[in-house]
Amino acid sequence: MTGAFRVYTKDLLPLYLFVCILFVMGVVFGALLVNALTLQQKHDVGQYVNTFLAGIGGEGEAGGEAVRSTVSGAGAVWDAFGAHARWVFFIWILGLSVVGVPLILLLDFLKGVLIGFTVGYLAGQWSWDGIVFAIVSVAPQNLVVVPAIIVASVASISFSLLLVRSRLLHRTGTVKQPLASFSLTALLLTGLMLAVSLFEVYVSPGLLEWAAPMLLEAV
Repeated sequence: MTGAFRVYTKDLLPLYLFVCILFVMGVVFGALLVNALTLQQKHDVGQYVNTFLAGIGGEGEAGGEAVRSTVSGAGAVWDAFGAHARWVFFIWILGLSVVGVPLILLLDFLKGVLIGFTVGYLAGQWSWDGIVFAIVSVAPQNLVVVPAIIVASVASISFSLLLVRSRLLHRTGTVKQPLASFSLTALLLTGLMLAVSLFEVYVSPGLLEWAAPMLLEAV
């Protein structure tokens, strides 16, 4: 086993396709899950969303200032960073063991479910207004987070398969260099999550404040 561990090669394309398909299946499942909610559950979720929207845009400038004061600051950045970075961390940990591969795939599916449920609920409750709100509230950060998770997952699964070939098939070579490259990939993706967290704290509140009145008018 020679050569450095790489995030993308042509032979990894089927694995990328599989992970992407699994994620899309999660999105579809999450969207369908909205229809499985009982009326009481929909009412409870609706109340939570309405309260959140009212806090953003229902009180004019005072409401916007309250939101910005709540979600701004270094503490909020680290909270958002922790929420995103833990996905990469768990995937990296699971990639160090062969038995973690199914759990990595489960995390990819779960991420899709969370996004699909959020977008599906907003679209189901508020139609086009809900879709617009989902675009400004869910899409921007996930345009970076989702690809990062997919790259981390493929790199992690690839490293696990490399361990199988090395240990179970008794191939010669060392895993030190691939492990270092794999860990560096995870570290770089974690740094990318920090950039996403900064966007969420300092940019997203303004987008939400702009979009919230559309849903409040539709309530």
